Amino acid sequence: MVHVLIHHEVADYAAWKSVFDAALDWRHQNGERSCRIFHSAGQVHQMTLLFEWENLDQARKFMASEELKARMAKAGVKGEPRVDYLTEMYTVRRSAAD
Repeated sequence: MVHVLIHHEVADYAAWKSVFDAALDWRHQNGERSCRIFHSAGQVHQMTLLFEWENLDQARKFMASEELKARMAKAGVKGEPRVDYLTEMYTVRRSAAD
């Protein structure tokens, strides 16, 4: 499992989210296992997405695809996104009992 961290700016969150949601099955078929969406505090157009992807090769191929670039343009992504590929080394989980 690999994590993909993406930072980009969107012109309009609602328009971006509509295109993003419509691509759910397409992303899953290409190896996505989960996604979390964040925005910068006080800057709702500055997006950070954290994906779990099946493997690094699939993630890189998908992120470099022309279809993804076209969909991102349609969604109103501004500029070039920053993409980081991460592998987890260590996790600490806390509970209310801690």
